[in-house]
Amino acid sequence: MRLLSRVLVMTAALAMLAGPAASAAAQDWPQWRGPARDGVAAAFDVPANWPDALERHWSVDIGLGYAAPVLIGDRLYLFTRQGVDEVMTALDAATGETVWRTGYAAPFDMNPSTARHRAGPKSTPTFDRGRLFSHGMTGSVTAFDAGTGEQLWQFPGTGVVPLFHTSMSPLVVGDLVIVHVGGHNDGALTAFDTATGAIRWSWDGDGPAYGSPMLFELGGTRQVVVFTQEHFVGVSVETGALLWSRPFTTRALTTSQTPILYRDMVIENGRGNGVTAFRVTPGTAGWTTENVWHTDEVSLHMTNGVVNDGVLYGLSHLNSGQYFGLDLDTGEVLWTSAPRQAENASILRSGDTILSLEDDAELVVLAHSRAAFTPVQRYEVADSETWTQPTLSGNRLFIKDISSLTLWTLD
Repeated sequence: MRLLSRVLVMTAALAMLAGPAASAAAQDWPQWRGPARDGVAAAFDVPANWPDALERHWSVDIGLGYAAPVLIGDRLYLFTRQGVDEVMTALDAATGETVWRTGYAAPFDMNPSTARHRAGPKSTPTFDRGRLFSHGMTGSVTAFDAGTGEQLWQFPGTGVVPLFHTSMSPLVVGDLVIVHVGGHNDGALTAFDTATGAIRWSWDGDGPAYGSPMLFELGGTRQVVVFTQEHFVGVSVETGALLWSRPFTTRALTTSQTPILYRDMVIENGRGNGVTAFRVTPGTAGWTTENVWHTDEVSLHMTNGVVNDGVLYGLSHLNSGQYFGLDLDTGEVLWTSAPRQAENASILRSGDTILSLEDDAELVVLAHSRAAFTPVQRYEVADSETWTQPTLSGNRLFIKDISSLTLWTLD
């Protein structure tokens, strides 16, 4: 009995010690679209009743670009442009005060059609085991020490980048950091060693697009799934060997979507192409893909959707910006909102609540519904355009506009 009592006491003590650390880890936002790269903010505290207004705590001028804030413990990391430099900055999440700042020169010539979006960077860094990995506007891939800001290694890039510049956010799998570098007809999906920056494998079958890669297990095989310049592909995460490929281009020459996996189906979407669900199957003659359903009623462009209870929530570019709910089991469009809602939106989910930060700085809160567009509350959260995904944790909302970062909280 004494031994049992001691075990119980020690277990309780260890639980108390582990509790705060586990809670802090659960609050982290380490990469593009959150912990699982799927837009789910599980650690965001959805209130029973949304207040009339959010509370503004601090706002700092942090630089241009729409790389989303990375939150690890009590520290924020921002990848921005300040003058001709691309800069990684660590901030105290409670106060907005700078902890460290590291930059490097990254001048480049902008495509005039991208002037509205400024000179970037557009790629969200990825945190993994004390390191930050970024993808710059000139195609560079850089590793930083998250504790000190020291630049650990850098792949300088060739300066050859996609037509509308880089926006792919790195994917870390084990000791590999994976990102598509280069430009049309001169690019390679590349796996770098996280510790040294050495190239572990590359696939140069097509140039890069603008969406970010995902790690899916399909047909019992882990694979990197990503849109490229003219295809939608899956490659082996261990070797980079091409497993399957589907032709895929859009009318706008930009595919900026992050792939979605729903059950055993991959969801394919892009401007003017509608939405398609397909299955990937290995076989003795190689891998094949087979469509399950397709709809042209809605489409996505530059906006990524989120999934809740089998419903894909998105903002279609059709009808000058229209929210929709799509049944992913059948491909049926369940509802659409009135038109002219927004040009672009960053959509996230916490539980049954959908949060959409529109490009005009309005945050729209929606309730989950299979029947209708159901806005619950709306907030103005910035003084300029908001093309950046918000970072949500606890009762905090970190909002990046053109050049400022602001902390808002729920009471």
